[in-house]
Order: sequence, then structure tokens, then C-alpha cells
Amino acid sequence: MRPISEEDLTARARLRDVAMALFAEQGVKATTIRGIAAAAGVSPGLVQHHFGTKEELRQACDDYVLSYVREQVSSGVTDRNLETPEFIETVQRTAPPLMKYLGRALVDGSPGAAAMFDELVSVTEDNLARGDHSEADHRARATVLTAMKLGITVLHEHVSRALGTDLYAPQGAVRVGNAQLDLIRPEFLGRELFEQARTGLEKFEGQQ
Repeated sequence: MRPISEEDLTARARLRDVAMALFAEQGVKATTIRGIAAAAGVSPGLVQHHFGTKEELRQACDDYVLSYVREQVSSGVTDRNLETPEFIETVQRTAPPLMKYLGRALVDGSPGAAAMFDELVSVTEDNLARGDHSEADHRARATVLTAMKLGITVLHEHVSRALGTDLYAPQGAVRVGNAQLDLIRPEFLGRELFEQARTGLEKFEGQQ
């Protein structure tokens, strides 16, 4: 088997990104290989060459978004980068198309979306339980908190309309981020993590 060239990888990534945008806009059922190819300006055969079937293409999109979520959670929460405006700027710049795809995937249902939800619940549970030896039901709290946060992603069009600004624009992202922190007790997330998130938003806003 010949090695995958850098050109093939670039073409594959571009087709995946086009597919994610169409899946997010139209849903998986209404999106076709032919439609993806037309939007990308290539032949349907090239899409099939890289991904095979539409289901395999959707799986590639799911895997990519799950990898992205893992990377950002690790960098922001585990590595304590929430207070750095560079981290927030990177997420604000790269996350919107992936979050739009995730929002639609959560509504339409997919194995990847289920895996992302479950993983976010587990990460949130671990953070809530860290240093808290009470008998609180951290699993339930983590599940509800994850659902609340992802609800913003699913309802991003309505949230943007109500705010009068795009949720995924810097101003909208800052307003939503601050609103979430206003509604959560610092002790709930852990005061250190809470303060890092607040500081990061303030620094990022100051650069806009």
C-alpha cells in the first residue's frame, strides 16, 4: 500500500470540512456525496476515493470533532490554559464550524455525538469530584451541566438572535462565557478554575 501523501491529506481535510458544513446546515440525510463534491469543486469519485461511503465520511467528521474536543479540554482544563487569551482566541477562531456540526449531530443522533457527550460528562465529573470528598452526586451534576452547556451549541441560532450578536463572534463568545460564569458558583467548578476562566475572558475582551 502506498503511503498517504501530504497532498492527499490536505485534500481529505478540505473535503471533510466541506462535508461538516453541509451536514451542519442540511443534516446528514439531506446531504449527498454529489452535493459535497459540488460544494468542494471536485468529482464525486474523489470524495469516494478518500472516504468511501457517506456514512464513513460522517464517521470521519465525528472522529475529527471528538479529537478536537479532547485536545481543547486537555489544553484548557487539564493544562490550565483557560486564563490565556491566546487559548481563547484559538478556540474562538477554530471552534465555530465544529460546534455547529456537533450541535446538528446531537440533534440528529450519531455514535460520535454520543461519544462526545459521554466523554464531556466524564471529564466534567472528574473535575467536580477533584478535592471534593462530599457525598454529592457528581455524575448527575456533570450530566446536567454538560447538557446545559451543549444546549447553547444546539440552540446557537436562537441564542445569537436573542443576544443581537453572533454567538461565535468574539463579542458574543465573551458575553455568553461571562453569563455562564455569572450563573455558576465558583465553588461548583473549583475557585481556581473559575478564576482562570474569568481572567481569560477579561484578557481576551481587552484585546478586541
